Amino acid sequence: MSAPLLKVCGLRDAATAASAAPLAIDYIGFVFAPSKRRVTAEDARRMIEAMRMAEGRQRFVGVFVNPTLDELDALLGVAPLDALQLHGAETPAFVRACRDRFPGVAVWKAIGVAGEADHGDAAVSARLAPYDGLLDALLLDAYDPVAGGGTGRTFRWDVIPAYRRWTQAQGVPLFAAGGLHEGNVGELLAAGIVDGVDVSSGVEADGVKDLHKIRTFVKRVKP
Repeated sequence: MSAPLLKVCGLRDAATAASAAPLAIDYIGFVFAPSKRRVTAEDARRMIEAMRMAEGRQRFVGVFVNPTLDELDALLGVAPLDALQLHGAETPAFVRACRDRFPGVAVWKAIGVAGEADHGDAAVSARLAPYDGLLDALLLDAYDPVAGGGTGRTFRWDVIPAYRRWTQAQGVPLFAAGGLHEGNVGELLAAGIVDGVDVSSGVEADGVKDLHKIRTFVKRVKP
């Protein structure tokens, strides 16, 4: 079995980005949606440049909530992202429009998981069928009607397998986010039900990315 994929989300400064570049992190996420972790396109460009100068091999993901195509176009003209992570109510038609307008840029969809909802195979297939053939990755996060994600809360991991069966049929990776930290990520990975994990608040101290916590989390994911 291949090593799990790892995305660290919510970096906000070039110095931290450069220090994280040598680590075994696959993806770095920049938050462009309303959030305490929000950055500008220029901020992201500086962090990308810092990581490349430090010989990092990470790919870069922008996190958005209900953006317009013009907003994405303007941002990509400044910050060379490898993927767009759509964390809002973006429709399959919008996903297709992103693929058409930004060839070579991957499109991920984030899904909020609510505890009371039906997450059986039939329900998951019905929910995701409109996205068949359109996504390069699916990410599950704890549902939050206001924040969208990044809340530091977990969701019921027992619902993940139905989503994994859909992503496996699609041939794309499944990521899980939501309340992950060094103390619980090993349990999730041991279950063998995800292809990758996404961490943000779990590697912060007082709301700021903490390099010691990042390094420890990386070791838990990629020992």
